[in-house]
Amino acid sequence: MLTDDYDPLRGRMLQVLDQDGQIVEPSLEPKLDADMLERAYRTMVLSRVADEKAVILQRQGRLGAYPPNRGQEAASLGPAMALDRDDWLVWAFRELAGLLWKGLPLLSFYLYWMGNEEGSHYPQGLNITPAAVPVASQLSIAVGIAYASMCRREGRVALGFCGDGATSEGDFHEALNSAGVLRTPNVFVIQNNQWAISVPRSRQTAAPTLAQKACAYGFKGIQVDGNDLLAMYIATREAVERARRGEGPTLIEAYTYRLGNHTTSDDARKYRQEQELREWELRDPLVRLKTYMTAKDLLDESKEQEIWKAARDATDKGVKEAESFPKPALEDIFRYTYEEMPAELKAELERLRSELQDGER
Repeated sequence: MLTDDYDPLRGRMLQVLDQDGQIVEPSLEPKLDADMLERAYRTMVLSRVADEKAVILQRQGRLGAYPPNRGQEAASLGPAMALDRDDWLVWAFRELAGLLWKGLPLLSFYLYWMGNEEGSHYPQGLNITPAAVPVASQLSIAVGIAYASMCRREGRVALGFCGDGATSEGDFHEALNSAGVLRTPNVFVIQNNQWAISVPRSRQTAAPTLAQKACAYGFKGIQVDGNDLLAMYIATREAVERARRGEGPTLIEAYTYRLGNHTTSDDARKYRQEQELREWELRDPLVRLKTYMTAKDLLDESKEQEIWKAARDATDKGVKEAESFPKPALEDIFRYTYEEMPAELKAELERLRSELQDGER
């Protein structure tokens, strides 16, 4: 098993593709057919284009604060590819590629970051939870979903994401402890992008790896090259299969890097060395997968251009749909908090309406 061969306590990190997109260990190469590989590459490109467009929109005042995904596409896409249709994906805030693979429309994604509640209203059957921004809160939700599914004997797995900073939060440890005790069908993925806003990974924990924290909770853990799509896929596939067999959760540390700012409110140049960024740009997950597919004659210059054009067209369409969508009403801020609005909220809503009317006079 990969979790035995790459025991994090032995300091080994799983990798299938090296930095240059070459196979490191042939026996680890997954047997993905041409269609699935092409779909994966298209998803990564679409994620990159849609993500960069979101940053531009924010700078133009057309979208709210936004957390860029650039550089972390493989860390969310590989795990999503290992899920079955009915499995659950509980995302944090930097998993665009995985969401697109699962079927989330770009319209929903843009609406959410534009502050429209309709952006959290997903098509039925996707089994994706709406965004929950509080750090590490996602894992407790994933455990609850997995435990409910286990009790109902549905055979579903819940994949939950968090960042390296989340491992310093109580929610992280409570979730993993519960999952270990209850042996829930969970896969936890830590997107270790080396920085929790301006706090480096070295200030989060004294442990050599984040993956080895699984040992404290009595289940398997593994550290994976998070910029290697194939490695993320095979590690998660094994974890999903183990969860579905009733053998409990797995913790995967995706060793990756955030190429952009933490959010559009951040300026990483104030705390991060330019040389560090340049070194990680050489490990770009899109470039590695492109090199791998080109060597297999699955990608050429003509198809590459068509894929990027299709991504730009889909992104333009998603933005156009989102910006032409009906704007949220004033009442939306109050309407969705409780099933029935309590008296104090009703009073606050009326007061706000009155103040706005006064302002218009």
